[in-house]
Amino acid sequence: MKITGIYAVAPSVVRPGEEFSLRFKILTPVHHAGSGCWTKVPSLKSPFNLSPRGIRYLDNVFEGNVREIELELEGKKIRFSDYKGTFFDDRRKFGCVEGLTFVSEGVKLIKIRNPDFGEAVSNPIFVKENCRERIFWGDIHCQTFFSDGLRCPEQLYSFARDEAFLDFFSVSDHSEWITDRQWDYFCNVANDFNQDGRFVTLIAQEWTDHKTGHRNIYFPDRDGKILRADTDSLEEVYRTARMFGAIVIPHHSASSSMGVNWELAHDAEVERLVEIYSVWGSSEITAAEGNTRPIRVSGGEKKSQHVIDALNKGYRFGFVGGGDIHDGRPGDELHIYQEQPADYRNLYRQGLTAVFAEKLTRKEIFRALYERRCYATSNIRMFLKFSLNGCSSGSVLCAPGKLYFLISGASEIPVFRVLVISDGKIYKTFQVQQHYFNLELEKPFQGEHYFYVKAERMDGELAWASPVWIES
Repeated sequence: MKITGIYAVAPSVVRPGEEFSLRFKILTPVHHAGSGCWTKVPSLKSPFNLSPRGIRYLDNVFEGNVREIELELEGKKIRFSDYKGTFFDDRRKFGCVEGLTFVSEGVKLIKIRNPDFGEAVSNPIFVKENCRERIFWGDIHCQTFFSDGLRCPEQLYSFARDEAFLDFFSVSDHSEWITDRQWDYFCNVANDFNQDGRFVTLIAQEWTDHKTGHRNIYFPDRDGKILRADTDSLEEVYRTARMFGAIVIPHHSASSSMGVNWELAHDAEVERLVEIYSVWGSSEITAAEGNTRPIRVSGGEKKSQHVIDALNKGYRFGFVGGGDIHDGRPGDELHIYQEQPADYRNLYRQGLTAVFAEKLTRKEIFRALYERRCYATSNIRMFLKFSLNGCSSGSVLCAPGKLYFLISGASEIPVFRVLVISDGKIYKTFQVQQHYFNLELEKPFQGEHYFYVKAERMDGELAWASPVWIES
């Protein structure tokens, strides 16, 4: 197979002079990885690489000879050729260049060149001396072969950490198909992979009820209680979440067949976030209102069930992006290449969640999610920050006289435009068409209840900054 490109990831925030690593993988055309018995975990071939639904585990990492690559950052060039696999006897080409630094502040990109694939660039890196908070990237919604997905939990955690280069991850499988003993195993695997400073995991599950809507439940510590829609009501979900200090997150709310009826139930203490985007599409607004990625499978979308409807009802939801992937590749899905089932070709790129936190620990990641210090993207590592009168995304502003908006962002693909949305309508549109932007706006307060920001890249990829709410 030929080399088709490179996927490279660096930290989104670093200080000048601070050492960091660039992780990357050499790409090749998508192909079936195959399956087999008597294999180690993790491995490329696996007994869990084929689903009864027809989904097969796909791979796209090159296995073969790769010539030396050249990295360029701040005019400095570094050569690298020490490729490695991610598990025993893995001959695929992954790389990690350590000890990199930037001298000056600003938004940086790392260029990667190789005669076999040309040139690629990393995600944007925000270099700032006083950066108390970092940005960490995760996918907290994924299924295993225990329900309707592929691969076992160990393989999914390994993939998320070593192949998708995520900072945090959760297996949140359908709990109705998991026994109590299996739940203990799921918790143990998550705890085994949790490593402060390197890779954070959260104990999670999906409560699957088509009447009131699916909810994912995330626990802050090393264990939690398993809940099943066929025996436990939504009220019990809320009660258990309050008891454990957990977070409950509705998802694909706009789906006509498995969405969320906002009129039936809501618990503001534990339902603090909503999954605004996943492989199913965006549940933000309807297609008629300008949604470029509306839900279009399993009956399509249903009006009154979008995130904007919940916000207009007064629900204070921060935004997360999730995978809800079933193809065994959290953080780097390949659903559109599946042959079966046919609906999979009508899915979109998965979502990612970015959180602002000081440290990469389970405690800090969970706290950032609980405090809604997060934003969602369509699987891009775009920098996006929004504040209103100094109050950051996810917070509440009290009794303003005037409104001072600060919006900043950066992406390796230029940002086309930035929208400010308030009370269900577009409040302001900025035509950006740049890689990096700083936007400021001052307006009189006229009784608005919330504001949030959406950024659209030139290639159609999206990012949503969590709202700021106003109490007058």
